[in-house]
Amino acid sequence: MKDGKILADLVENRLVVWNPAEGTELYKAGYYGKPLGIPKPKVFDFKVPLLLDLMEGLYLFEKGRLAIYEKGRRVPKRELVKRAGQIYEGFPLKYGVYKDLREKNLVVQPGIKFGCDFAVYERGPGIDHAPFLIQVKRCGDEIDAVEIVRAGRLATTVRKRFLIAVPNRKKEVTYLIFKWWKA
Repeated sequence: MKDGKILADLVENRLVVWNPAEGTELYKAGYYGKPLGIPKPKVFDFKVPLLLDLMEGLYLFEKGRLAIYEKGRRVPKRELVKRAGQIYEGFPLKYGVYKDLREKNLVVQPGIKFGCDFAVYERGPGIDHAPFLIQVKRCGDEIDAVEIVRAGRLATTVRKRFLIAVPNRKKEVTYLIFKWWKA
């Protein structure tokens, strides 16, 4: 810890909190990251480093919780944003939605295994199932019927609600929720 901030090393496109106690602290604070080698921790006290993706890391950096270094050099915010933009397609939009959901005290995880941008939990993985799957779209994007039906079928199959998140220029996010029913 340095200046009250948890230390993380930038290693390629991941952040590593090497100190297990500090990693546990972040994980407890909102299910940030994944403990190395433990896909779904059942307890909060783990003795391994914590891996964070750049979206989580940027959010924690902005909140003043994280100091990020690469090869002993402090990494500035603009560099984190640039690197995240190289990894995530549509990063500014997705990060705006991620941040909005986190500010609403929701737990946000990658939704790749569900074919969407985010899986969102009310309490946390291992405690409850993610009730929402979120796809981020920009205002004016076209969405075809097949895409909506595909997302809706997947969401109902895994007992989740499908939402489209649309951020605007004021950094406000509108959520469109789809509810499916049997006729």
